Amino acid sequence: MTKKNSLNPIKLLKYYNLINHNLIYNNSAINRYKRDKFEISVDKVESLERLKKKIFDIKDCDLKNNATNMVFSDGNPKSKIMLIGEAPGSNEDQEGLPFVGRAGALLDKMLSAINLDRKKVYISNIINYRPPGNRRPTDEEIKRYLPFITKHIEIINPKILVLLGSTAMSALIGNEVVISKMRGKWIEKKFGSCKTSVIITFHPAFLMRQPAQKKMAWIDLKMIRDKKI
Repeated sequence: MTKKNSLNPIKLLKYYNLINHNLIYNNSAINRYKRDKFEISVDKVESLERLKKKIFDIKDCDLKNNATNMVFSDGNPKSKIMLIGEAPGSNEDQEGLPFVGRAGALLDKMLSAINLDRKKVYISNIINYRPPGNRRPTDEEIKRYLPFITKHIEIINPKILVLLGSTAMSALIGNEVVISKMRGKWIEKKFGSCKTSVIITFHPAFLMRQPAQKKMAWIDLKMIRDKKI
């Protein structure tokens, strides 16, 4: 961040040491979250693993065929805060985890500014495979993967759903209004059996290109921090 556009509350906070957690599907109902102190119910484990297997078994998908890894999730599946981005980039494709590149480093700083880290939130994307050249997912690709992320939200059942960027907003809320008009507002929405409070903010990659907007993102972050859950 440059001195001109940086926010002191963010600038003064230290990075947290991050430990990544990824889901591994298996036919047996083993609770793999015990070792990460993320012990969750067998039902949730089975539901997440079934969802991951359904995504893994997708046929005739150019995104999947050209990707190195599926990017399913990171963080704490018990968290009441879920973040959803757009699609994996090159770093995410290599590591199989969301937000591990430069945008991920900024997201970590944003989370730490409100006393959160990846052990306190749960992170996924609208699309689970990297679009070639890091391009934006097409409308057809978003439509194909939308049932999976909708089910993902229902399984995690967050109290707060944070949509990072216009792609996540358009997919889950609609594209009738631009993100600059939608961000910074609470929207009550249901995804299956999950009723959650949704807030939209700028994607970290956008903030790197438009650092002047960090002050608006800071407003959104404080709203998340102050929301009672």
